[in-house]
Amino acid sequence: MVLFSNLKFKSLTLEDINAILELDQACFGGLWTMEGYQRELDSPNSDLLGIFSPNSSSKLLGMGCFWSILDEAHITIVAVHPQYQRRSLGQALLYFLLQTAGDRGLERATLEVRASNLAAISLYQKFGFKTAGRRRRYYQDNGEDALILWLSDLQAPSFAEKSQHWRSMINSHLEKSTWDLLI
Repeated sequence: MVLFSNLKFKSLTLEDINAILELDQACFGGLWTMEGYQRELDSPNSDLLGIFSPNSSSKLLGMGCFWSILDEAHITIVAVHPQYQRRSLGQALLYFLLQTAGDRGLERATLEVRASNLAAISLYQKFGFKTAGRRRRYYQDNGEDALILWLSDLQAPSFAEKSQHWRSMINSHLEKSTWDLLI
């Protein structure tokens, strides 16, 4: 568990299922079912992380999930409650997803993102993700393409240096958003 002032990052559990479903509904309109999230929580190959604040009307401010597949972290969800977007919580969440993947010994991270989601693409690019391809008509709701993004070298010595840079960057952004990083 990592703490920010008034923020707590932790692995989610079945005790958090109602908050998870509420956040899913607020962000995605019901992307995954309760059973889908229960499978993620029960799977030893899945990490589901959350951001909490005791000072918030929403219990769960954000969540991220990745699957460990061989030596890769396949990021499946990065979600911040609409009320708390543009406050650097997405950056902090991505940072902790990548840190957790590195701690698991994974070598690289990948994800799909809507080709039109320029804010998300910009976030991933800040962390060094590169476009590796495109999945045509990937999203069933509107047939939109997905970009396939990759980040390599999670186990390279340079990753620790990048990680420290990201932590400093996130700390600076969170301070501007009235969240303080506690070390």
